[in-house]
Amino acid sequence: MQTRTVLSLILVVLTTAALAGAAGGQGPTGVVNINTADSEQLQLLPRVGPALAGRIIEFREASGPFQSVDEIVAVKGIGDRSFEKLEPYLATDGATTLNEKVKSSRSTSGEKAAD
Repeated sequence: MQTRTVLSLILVVLTTAALAGAAGGQGPTGVVNINTADSEQLQLLPRVGPALAGRIIEFREASGPFQSVDEIVAVKGIGDRSFEKLEPYLATDGATTLNEKVKSSRSTSGEKAAD
């Protein structure tokens, strides 16, 4: 009976630690190189789905590589507010190191998903 109590206590401690880590965690880290990323890698960015990833790829194929990350606002569907959410995860050189989808919280002030 004592073993069962100890195991239950361990389970509670581990569950609490896991929930605390998930709630207070930093979330995904890394960057996406917008000059070399494929559609799947671009879709790891917040609020970027297949259509917007396709437009990013089409834009860079037509216009050449992005010289700076802020040039991405020229892509239809990315405005200043969207760029603010994307910027921490964007790079124009180096490897793509982001490996999980960045979740973007919805604004309660009526902000649109894309500018």
